[in-house]
Amino acid sequence: MEQAVIHSPLGPLTLFAEDGHLIALVFGDYGGYDDLPLFRQARHQLEEYFAGQRRTFSLPLAPEGTAFQRRVWQTLLHIPYGQVISYRDLAAQVGSPRAFQAVGQANGRNPLPILIPCHRVIAADGTLGGYSSGVGHKAFLLRLEGVQVPESAPPRRLGKRGVSAH
Repeated sequence: MEQAVIHSPLGPLTLFAEDGHLIALVFGDYGGYDDLPLFRQARHQLEEYFAGQRRTFSLPLAPEGTAFQRRVWQTLLHIPYGQVISYRDLAAQVGSPRAFQAVGQANGRNPLPILIPCHRVIAADGTLGGYSSGVGHKAFLLRLEGVQVPESAPPRRLGKRGVSAH
């Protein structure tokens, strides 16, 4: 397995590849500075994306997961740039309309965030839901794509015991 670190507005990203395909993108610097053509191509496309000049990626991807997870990840590739769908809508598109929790789990296990745009899936109530590298990164990516992102809700009072976030 080869790996390379690239720099982005979200900090360092480590790309992992096997057999000429990207298999993972991880937030953080996990070392590795291979200069394979695949990594140069990925770096260039990610730079274009972060500069607002690229809306889709054309890289060879080979994420490892169950058949269900791969079906979810394949469906994510069809969510257009700058648009969002709910976990429930994603479950329906995958062909398992009642499996929105399983779809959410598969979404969270996406090994190639950004390249497979799991950040474009939000909760049915319009809130962001979760993101494997933090909701702040998800909000950044959605704003980059022109999506109106709600400000986080103020904490809710629980009486004399204090304050609890939603």
